[in-house]
Amino acid sequence: MGEQELQEIQGELLTLADYLRNEREAILLEWHRAVKRDPNLTSGDSLPRAEVYDHIPALLTAFEHSLRHAAEPAAPVEPAVDAAAQPAAAHGLQRWQQGYDLREVTRELGQLNKCVILELDRYGKRFDGISADALSHAREMWTTLCCTAIEESVSQYFALQQREAAGHVEDLEHALEHIRELEQERGDLWRQAAHDLRGNLGVVANVAVGLSGHGQRDDSREDFVRILTRNVTSLHHLLNDVTSLARLQAGREKREIEPIDVTTILEPLADGIRPLAEQRGLYLRCESPAGLAVDSDAVKIRRIAQNLLLNAVKYTRHGGISMTWGDSGPNDPKRWFLTIQDTGPGFHTKSGKPLAAALATGADSLPPNVHSIPRPAPSGAGECPVQADPTRSLTGEAGEGIGLSIVKRLCEMLDAKIEMQSVKDQGTTFRILFPRHYAS
Repeated sequence: MGEQELQEIQGELLTLADYLRNEREAILLEWHRAVKRDPNLTSGDSLPRAEVYDHIPALLTAFEHSLRHAAEPAAPVEPAVDAAAQPAAAHGLQRWQQGYDLREVTRELGQLNKCVILELDRYGKRFDGISADALSHAREMWTTLCCTAIEESVSQYFALQQREAAGHVEDLEHALEHIRELEQERGDLWRQAAHDLRGNLGVVANVAVGLSGHGQRDDSREDFVRILTRNVTSLHHLLNDVTSLARLQAGREKREIEPIDVTTILEPLADGIRPLAEQRGLYLRCESPAGLAVDSDAVKIRRIAQNLLLNAVKYTRHGGISMTWGDSGPNDPKRWFLTIQDTGPGFHTKSGKPLAAALATGADSLPPNVHSIPRPAPSGAGECPVQADPTRSLTGEAGEGIGLSIVKRLCEMLDAKIEMQSVKDQGTTFRILFPRHYAS
C-alpha cells in the first residue's frame, strides 16, 4: 500500500470518527430499541434509559478514539482497546448489581455489536467517498474492541458471581455451625432433664422401699413421707417444664398481645410463691407501682417471672428474693423492666459471658444436686438412715437449665432483652426489658 493510499485511508477514518460522534445518540437509541424488542432481555425493562445505557456510550467513544489513533501515522491500536476495558468491566459490575443474568450481559453487548456493524454498512452505502479498505479496517477495529468489551464485562460479572457464591457458602457454613451448636445445647439440656428425672425417681423408689419396711418409727415414716411428697412435686414441676420447653422448641407457642396490667399479674404470683420461700426461711419482697399498663402476653410474662422466682427460691440458702417492675425511665420510654434479685450462690462459670453460659449450659454451672438417698436399713436395724438435712438435697432442685431455657425462649418471643449480673456467694440479678407496645 502506497503512502498516498495510506493517507487517504487515514483521512477516511477521521471522517468516519466524526460521523460516529455525531450519530452516537442515534446509535444508542437504535440499540436501546433492539434490546427492548429482544424477548430474552427482560431485566432492564423497569430501568430508566440512563441506567440501561450504563457504560455503553463509553464503548462507542472508545471506538471513535481508536479510529482517530489509526489515522495517526504509526499509532498503535492497543491504547484504545485498553480504554474500552475499563468501561466494559464497569458494565459487567453494573449489570450484576441490576440483577441481570450472564446470558443477558453477553446478549446485550451482542445487540450493540450488531447495531454498530449495521451503522458502518449504512455509512458505506451513503458515502461513496470511503474505500472498501478503510471500511474493512474500521470493522476490524470494532470487532477487536467489542471482543475485548465482552471479555472484560463477562469476566467482571463472573468474578462477582463467584464472590457472591463464596459468600453464600460461608453463610451456609456459619448457619450449619450454629445449628450444630444449638443441637449440642439441646442434647445437653435433654440429657440434664433425663438425669434430673432419674434422680427424682430414684429418690421416690428408695422412699417407697423405706415405707414398705417393718419396724420403722413413726417419726422416720414421717420423714420418708415428707421426702416422697417433695420429690413427687419436683417431678410434677420438671415434667411440666419439659413439656413447655418441647412446645417452645417445636414452635407450638404463639404470643397473644393484649392490654394488661403487669401489677395485677405479678403480685398474685409473688403471693403464691411467698409461702414456699418462708418455709425455707427466706423473704420474698415486691416493689412495684400501683399499676403498670402495657401491651403484652400475660401468660408468658407470668411464666417468665415464675421460672426465675422458683429458681431463686431453690438455690438461695440465706436472705431472700426481691422482685421489682416498672417503667424503664425517661431515657428508655418504649420499654418496661422486670428485675428479680436473690442472695444465692450466683453463677460461677468459666465463661466471660455469664448470661450466655447460664442460659446455654443451665444447671452445669450451678451447685450440684443430690438426687438419691441411702437405702433404708433392714427392718429392726434401729436408726433411720435418712440424711440429717433432707431439705437441702431432696427438695427437687432440678431442671435449672430447662427453666432458664424456657425464660430465654419466652423472652425471644416477646422481643425482650435479658441482662444478668452475678457475684459468687453474693447473689444474682436478672433484669428483663420488655417493649411497652408491639407493632400491629
